[in-house]
Amino acid sequence: MLVMPIVAGMILSALAAPVDSPATSAPAERITLDIKTINGSGCPAGTATASADVASDNTSFTVHYTNFTAKAGGGAPALEARKNCQINVLVHVPQGFTYAIAEAEYRGFAHIESGASALEQANYYFAGTAPTARVRHTFPGPFHGVWRASDVTEVAELVFAPCGESRNLNINAELRADAGTSAGGSFIEMDSEHASVDTIYHFAWKTC
Repeated sequence: MLVMPIVAGMILSALAAPVDSPATSAPAERITLDIKTINGSGCPAGTATASADVASDNTSFTVHYTNFTAKAGGGAPALEARKNCQINVLVHVPQGFTYAIAEAEYRGFAHIESGASALEQANYYFAGTAPTARVRHTFPGPFHGVWRASDVTEVAELVFAPCGESRNLNINAELRADAGTSAGGSFIEMDSEHASVDTIYHFAWKTC
């Protein structure tokens, strides 16, 4: 049977850039996004294990991970229990606008034995600013199916890119698996090839 838990968290911001009036909607001009670097134990450099697409209405972008998996128990090596993937992206923003990450929707697949557990956590920051606090989403066993987690930022806590500057956005996601008292193997993954699950990052727009 497919089980789909939903957990919610809050991104805690560390620094807000000055902006003026709020945008009534996303900019009409098509924005583009370039992935500059991909690295981490869950997506080693040069393996091309992540890609991204911008929504046609400029409200969000989707990251597609491949083989981003943490495993524990069942003979899995200790190094497999904790995996991270950091993506460095440059969002090309129309003149007169700036953006923040307002919400992140994480989805993946997991098999967690009774007595075991797994977690997902992430943080975000623009180059030259302090990272946001990590929000932990824990999944206890027994569990088998698609998991979901959401990080939502309050409007007053949004971290906007500095107006008129080109700043890369860093997204650092982490997965952990803990065998606990279980005898069998457990895993948690963010893998777009399994059950067609992706991670979606929602923009908040402001005019400068």
